[in-house]
Amino acid sequence: MLETPLLAAFLAFCRIGGCFLFMPGLSSVRVPMQVRLFVAVAATLAMLAHLWDLITPHVSSEPGPLFLLIASELAIGALIGLIARLYVLSLQFIGTSMAMFAGFGMAAGGTAIEEAEPQPPLTALISLSALMLLFVLDFHHEIIRALVVSYQLAPIESLFDPQSALTDITDTLSDAFYVMIRLGSPFLAYAILVNLGIGFINKLTPQIPIYFISLPFVIAGGLILLYFAIPSLLGLFAEGFFPIFEGR
Repeated sequence: MLETPLLAAFLAFCRIGGCFLFMPGLSSVRVPMQVRLFVAVAATLAMLAHLWDLITPHVSSEPGPLFLLIASELAIGALIGLIARLYVLSLQFIGTSMAMFAGFGMAAGGTAIEEAEPQPPLTALISLSALMLLFVLDFHHEIIRALVVSYQLAPIESLFDPQSALTDITDTLSDAFYVMIRLGSPFLAYAILVNLGIGFINKLTPQIPIYFISLPFVIAGGLILLYFAIPSLLGLFAEGFFPIFEGR
């Protein structure tokens, strides 16, 4: 009968497709919907042979249990993709803060790579560079490996655990915040020192609009700091991703 193989393939597609729905890079608005669908189907067919014995025994043709399994698989897959996406979103957050610290806060919003909303050009540059670095380091292979391992950590028959999912999301946000504070701390220190110095100079010469005159120099200093800091910034970002993702 074809009913059992089709249902098993569909359940596998629910978990894999739910992950790809939030996966950084693939879930970008720049990627057509058809491409995302075909990639999810291809990954499902490639992984189904390895997951067959873990999925087939729990397939049910009854509507009630089947819908429950579909909802559970979608939620588990979305959680795996959301953990990776939260880490990238935290980089976009600190990138926006770094742009503000470096004097780019008043710059017109540029074209975002991942999101539909405009971002400062500096944030778009950092986000694109970090995302390309993750793909170079085969982070998509790590996500696929996590999907395979998830059938042992979260078997299909155990269903989705909201409490465990909330704990994973909270731990991811906490660890990502710690990493991003390390990445943005040089720009934070630069902004404090520069604005403090400009404030003192402005008090000494109130007749001159020091703030507007100093803005090009603040931006130039921020770009110089970015030039020297971006190799370490991207390296720390990549190093922090895999421990955080594997720890969940």
